[in-house]
Amino acid sequence: MNFFRHRHRKPVGPALVLLITVAGCSSADDSASAAVPSPDAKATKRCRELDEALPAEVDGQDRRDPEPSSALTAGWGNPAIILRCGVQRPAAMNDPDADGVDVNGVGWLLQEQDDGAFRFTTTLREAYVEVTIPKDRTGDGMAPLVDLASAVKKAIPEGIAN
Repeated sequence: MNFFRHRHRKPVGPALVLLITVAGCSSADDSASAAVPSPDAKATKRCRELDEALPAEVDGQDRRDPEPSSALTAGWGNPAIILRCGVQRPAAMNDPDADGVDVNGVGWLLQEQDDGAFRFTTTLREAYVEVTIPKDRTGDGMAPLVDLASAVKKAIPEGIAN
């Protein structure tokens, strides 16, 4: 059985926040879309519980869910911070040198995307939760993950996702 082992790091430090702090232009497109994951029944149940526990506001932005509408996806602001629950385990979790962060008791795999966005995926939870922070919204560092941590802890127990 393959378990993700990431280097334990101190909670978000100034260097990581500085790395993530990027200025950008806002998008004129006010609609967001997100592919809806297809998890197993156990993860779907957990993801529906997460949807009910999610805050109405993240990083000072109101909830504006992406299309197509689903209890497995959520969004906030424009450009949208997108949450997808029940995603597949990222291959990067096999990399012993992968970057991980702990934000308020929730472990996250950190992946910088080619377009300057950051994708975070929960680790050691019964379902994988992915949060993508677009390049134009990275200026607030870990604020979105701080806002989401209590909902993730409440709805997605610690454990190993299938």
